[in-house]
Amino acid sequence: MTETTTFTPSPDQPEAEPQSAAVLPFPLKKKTPEGAAPGEVKPGEWEAELPDTDDPEVEGLAEGVPVDPPREAYPPSVAEWMQARDKARIPVLPDWVKLPDQRKAVRKWAVRHYSAVVGYHAVRLPCIYTPKVLAYSPRGAWRWSASIGRWVFDAEGKSLRIAAVAAEDAAEYLKLSRQRNDRVRLRGIIAALGGFVGLVAVLTLYFMAPSWLVLLSVATLATALGLSGAPADRPLIDMAKVTFRKRKLSSDIVIRAHEAAKLTTKDQTIAFPRPIGRDGDGWRVVVDLPYGRTFEDALNAHTRLASGMDIAPTQLFLDKDETSGRRVSYWIADRDPLAVPSGRSPLLGATRVDFWKPFPWGVDERGNPVMATMLWLSLLVGAVPRQGKTFSARTIALAAALDPYVRLYVFDGKASPDWRRFALVAHRIGFGIVPKNGIDPVAHLLTSLRELKADVEDRYHRLSELPLHICPEGKLTPEISRDKKLNMPLTLFVVDEVQEYLQHPEHGKEILALLVYLARVAPAVGVSVMTSTQKPDDKACPSELRDQHQARFALRVGAYQVSDTILGAGSYSEGLDASKLLKSHKGVGLLKGMSDDSGIVRTYLADGRDAERILTRAAALREAEGTLSGDAAGEAPAPETSATILDDVAAVLGKGEAKVWSETIVDRLADLRPETYGPWADLEPKPKAEALTAALKPFGVATDQIGRRIDGKTVNKRGIKRDDLAAVITQRNEKRDAG
Repeated sequence: MTETTTFTPSPDQPEAEPQSAAVLPFPLKKKTPEGAAPGEVKPGEWEAELPDTDDPEVEGLAEGVPVDPPREAYPPSVAEWMQARDKARIPVLPDWVKLPDQRKAVRKWAVRHYSAVVGYHAVRLPCIYTPKVLAYSPRGAWRWSASIGRWVFDAEGKSLRIAAVAAEDAAEYLKLSRQRNDRVRLRGIIAALGGFVGLVAVLTLYFMAPSWLVLLSVATLATALGLSGAPADRPLIDMAKVTFRKRKLSSDIVIRAHEAAKLTTKDQTIAFPRPIGRDGDGWRVVVDLPYGRTFEDALNAHTRLASGMDIAPTQLFLDKDETSGRRVSYWIADRDPLAVPSGRSPLLGATRVDFWKPFPWGVDERGNPVMATMLWLSLLVGAVPRQGKTFSARTIALAAALDPYVRLYVFDGKASPDWRRFALVAHRIGFGIVPKNGIDPVAHLLTSLRELKADVEDRYHRLSELPLHICPEGKLTPEISRDKKLNMPLTLFVVDEVQEYLQHPEHGKEILALLVYLARVAPAVGVSVMTSTQKPDDKACPSELRDQHQARFALRVGAYQVSDTILGAGSYSEGLDASKLLKSHKGVGLLKGMSDDSGIVRTYLADGRDAERILTRAAALREAEGTLSGDAAGEAPAPETSATILDDVAAVLGKGEAKVWSETIVDRLADLRPETYGPWADLEPKPKAEALTAALKPFGVATDQIGRRIDGKTVNKRGIKRDDLAAVITQRNEKRDAG
């Protein structure tokens, strides 16, 4: 504290230098004079204790204990300590060395890459590199000669000698001159000996060495001179690989992106729990969002985050970190990985496939293999036309074809050539909805569905009755599925463009009911259903069928609502939106439900020729194993006596026939289906009629006495009336439609 004091000196005091200011101490608390009792305040003195708060309610309160418990209260357990060490431990070998699939992929890449490099340079060697070498060799020879001359005559010491002359330092100059003379003398001798040895070597090589060695030596010397004479800005050898532009990602760019996406504020920003680093063909960034922000917030801001990083949205991929709700892992690709073809299917090189194990279906956005499996599930594939929907589904069917113990059903609603070659291996196959060559594909599909439904129901009973040493848990096993006596193989039922069959005016509802049943019940006994459609709406492909598929695969669609329809409600909020895929992303889709992880799959390509090669090999494999059956082996479907006798009787009734004798109907049925009704035709007239009566009785079709005049006499026999049969069929169809 500074105090300014003005005073007048006394006349008795000598005149002194005036004092204008003095610095005095200002104690916060005056000392209590000696003799004063503690707490006693004398006049002119003060003492006070100021509270830490203005709240009157804190009076009398004592300071509490710390809220956070001490570390000793929760000492780390041994399991936690080991887990922390496990997370911090760096693997001895990278994953691509330990995993056979990745080792094989790296080996294939190395062969493919370096073969391309060698081929690139081999093509350019005679027409580009050789002329360049010959053109640059004289310049290289001159550079070599000049360098040798500068070394022999000690050119590097010339600047020092000039500096000594300029400084008029005679002693230093003489010293440098003597040193230069000694060097030139020694180096001259070395150069002369080297030249003599080189001349002898050249003459010896020319007269005594074989011609190939002479040519190799000349080529080596010319190449060395050419490399030496090549300009620095124009290298002699071209680059065999174009280096793509890689953005240098920094923390400032990541922070800017979150600010642009409005995920951070001035007071709350992101944190980096680990350094930014390279991850394959891109960057891996892990950030902690501000408190209160979640992974879903970052997912909804995906487009804005990509804009903030100045990249395309298809280059930014988000992964959830289970350790924290606000932690997000970003992978930023150097270029759009979805536009890069995934390559040809590995099934081209496979001799056979074990359908009980996952098989290669494609790769993810970072090129890691994606394995598919159809065990215990059904798959729905949806996309707009010409995005690779059929090819993606066909790859799975090709894998099933390469397992000789898998039974295939293939039906294509659009009758395209994509599935035609499956006739070599398919147990049942059909194309389109229009009858052709006496075959009704819709009726064939209906018969196959009924056949498979009966098989599924039978499997449940038989699996529950098998001995425990064969079927320990009452479930299908690889051994059971490959036992021909048990006849319960793995089965894949494929329906492409399923909406064409579901919209059939007569059989559409029954086909829907059967597909719903199979998709819901059949996977548990080894029968998987795979349907694909380009119209996944409620009218073309009702939700009651879509909801039965445990796995979904959506390629590019027109809107996020359609993507949600294919992948299931709530998929958009999880970040799965197939409408964001571009038209150039052929065969790329979002997979959900086949495993615990959901993500992008770039399916492998197997075109028509590739499919024919695979199916030809699969047919030969099935013939060798004796598993070729059904349509592929020329076997007709087993007749459904109980289910089709009404339709068969209606089919053999002639036009205008109101009443027909039972024995006449049996003879006609035997002509229609001799393998089914042939035994009836061998009976006597009365047993014939009784057999038909017994078969029709469960359906409510009664037989009456029908009289006909033969040779002028009336003959009465039992028969049926067309009106009674038509009424029963109509009632059956109405019940079926209602179901």
